[in-house]
Amino acid sequence: MHKTRVYIDGQSGTTGLQIFDRIGAREDLELLRIDEDKRHDNEERRKYLNAADIVFLCLPDDGAQEAVSLIDDPDVRVIDASTAHRTNDDWTYGFPELSGAQREAIARSKRVANPGCHATGFISCAAPLVRMGIVPADYPFTCFSLTGYSGGGKKMIASYEAPDRAEELSAPGIYGLTLRHKHLPEMQKAAGLLRPPVFLPVVDDYYKGMATTIQLHNDLLPGKPSAKQICEKLRDYYRDARFVSVLPFGENASTIYAAQLAGTNRLQIVVCGHEDQTSVTALFDNLGKGASGAAVQNMNIMLGIDEATGLE
Repeated sequence: MHKTRVYIDGQSGTTGLQIFDRIGAREDLELLRIDEDKRHDNEERRKYLNAADIVFLCLPDDGAQEAVSLIDDPDVRVIDASTAHRTNDDWTYGFPELSGAQREAIARSKRVANPGCHATGFISCAAPLVRMGIVPADYPFTCFSLTGYSGGGKKMIASYEAPDRAEELSAPGIYGLTLRHKHLPEMQKAAGLLRPPVFLPVVDDYYKGMATTIQLHNDLLPGKPSAKQICEKLRDYYRDARFVSVLPFGENASTIYAAQLAGTNRLQIVVCGHEDQTSVTALFDNLGKGASGAAVQNMNIMLGIDEATGLE
């Protein structure tokens, strides 16, 4: 049986290691591993990049663009976990739950851009509402997103786990204060918005798990729907999704904890509120559905196999 050859460029980073954890033991894949001391040797990288059927890019933006330039074989398929290609029209945005057409595009694509973690949360909440006409495309969205510190990569993980770490790391940290976070372009484009949302991310003293929240004034929406009606529409939108679900209205607890789905590839949406105001929160693992799990899901779709392979 032919095994799909997979190469992870950036195999020692957080995302690369997480992808390896999910696929390293799979018998349908042959994982190509470059020698650690040659991972910056472009000629050696070129060999591996062109020997693979599927390449994961777990690199900074410049490194991802360089890697793509080293690929000569037109049959190599690429999943890029960086920000470099997420708004590039020549790449397919890797959030299959957007629509059936999006899933089909991923299945056919040679170039897939894996979504950012904060973007995954925002898009899962906002995009269906815009697509269904519940929220107009020019609505002034605001969003905040709480994440575990693993989302910041090795340097941030080391700072949080250091024995002599800074005292302020024990409390939530609001960052991205310029309001120009690198996920904003994909958030706007994938959600079909005429303006970017006002967005603030928050990092806290726990390893992984994410809660991304948008808040709505219902009287500014067509037909002035209630929070319960918005919840029912979202439940219908995601009724056939394997990994995305919407909790029935009123079943949410009095408190939402950001790490509730840590360790899974699931994303659960919780809608709260009343007739006049609505909050929509996406709960998921920033390393799972927010990064490496999503990348493996996209690979499975591209290979034409069960999208949950290795993820459940």
